[in-house]
Amino acid sequence: QVQVVESGGTVVQAGGSLRLSCAVSPRTVSSYAMGWFRQAPGKEREFVAANSWIVTNSYYADSVKGRFTVYRDSAKDTLLYLQMNNLRPEDTAVYYCAATTRAFSAGSFRFESAYDWWGQGTQVTVSS
Repeated sequence: QVQVVESGGTVVQAGGSLRLSCAVSPRTVSSYAMGWFRQAPGKEREFVAANSWIVTNSYYADSVKGRFTVYRDSAKDTLLYLQMNNLRPEDTAVYYCAATTRAFSAGSFRFESAYDWWGQGTQVTVSS
């Protein structure tokens, strides 16, 4: 049974920074292709960022490009991080981490169907 657990969500002021963590088991993070999605109140869940098996391949939604960075804990290979800088009120949402053992193809990382396991989400609130 694969488990995905997010943590790190909290309330932060606009312009601030926050790092979310995602732990996946039973295998190491590098065994999965992983992604971050978010869902704001009254909106559909949307793609934020993804990281493929090849560590250097990362993908971002246009709305977060240049502000967010997704990366793996290379030392322990147990966690995936989402570093969020210059946060805006519109970044307020529940953030979800997702994992799959399937390879991404043709931009599939943007779609929920590309992932097999999901966490319960962590709330990020950006105050203005």
